Amino acid sequence: MTEKNIVGDNARSAPLTIGAGFLMPISDQEFEAMRALIYARFGINLTDQKRSLLVGRLQKLIRSQGFTNFGDYYDHLLADKTETSLSHLIDRISTNHTFFNREKAHFDFFIETALPEIAARLTARNDNDLRIWCAGCATGEEPYMLLMLLHEYFGDRYARWSAGILATDISDKALQVAKAGIYPPERLETLPGELCKKYFTRQADGNWQVKDALRKDATFRRFNLMNPEFPFKKKFQIIFCRNVMIYFDQPTRETLIRKFHQLTEPEGYLFVGHSESLGRSQTLYRYLQPALYQRMGY
Repeated sequence: MTEKNIVGDNARSAPLTIGAGFLMPISDQEFEAMRALIYARFGINLTDQKRSLLVGRLQKLIRSQGFTNFGDYYDHLLADKTETSLSHLIDRISTNHTFFNREKAHFDFFIETALPEIAARLTARNDNDLRIWCAGCATGEEPYMLLMLLHEYFGDRYARWSAGILATDISDKALQVAKAGIYPPERLETLPGELCKKYFTRQADGNWQVKDALRKDATFRRFNLMNPEFPFKKKFQIIFCRNVMIYFDQPTRETLIRKFHQLTEPEGYLFVGHSESLGRSQTLYRYLQPALYQRMGY
């Protein structure tokens, strides 16, 4: 059975309701087809409880593209070889809410423990290539936070290091925000004032923009963590993948952790979200503290 004929011509179900409003109807077959496609392409596991959420986030997009039902929209997603429509889909269903210094304990460990240890190891082998990957960087607050801490730690020595940040996300919309580096004041409320003054410029409209000297060290790329192969030639000393795997089921998480392990240097670190866990049965990383793991030294 092909993906396209999963939907078929089954009658549409009655509209779902939220309050006094109506959502575009979606049949059981249409929901199952959409759920399977989203899982296959993005690893996001939509439960039955997310049905109304899916419809609520997509119905405006579907209607704006001239479709009147999910069946036709689904067929369009499969037919679009450019995958532009899939990109618009993930922009609507993914959540990119974040802020600077989120889960502060991670950043404290980064500058107080992980960074000094890694810098010492690299110096001992006469290597200046410090490699950090933010996988699922959303709108850029996390990689910019790490870059600020890198500058604070190294100071005048920063120029001696190849120490930029690779930041990837599946959402083109989020990446555009990240590249611009412009944020409303509330996103900076948890950021120490001295960092705000040092690394941001206040705009005429009241927003704050990351200074060019910092933005140039962040490389933003669109990347799907469900890709069968990760095309990185060198391993990373640090990988941040926080609040991404909460959308994945256990098999998807385990597959992704194995890929991260292959790309983590021995004694390198993996940071995940505080609502996430690698599980007690995994043996690829050793547990250090909540949502923080270190690869074994081999």
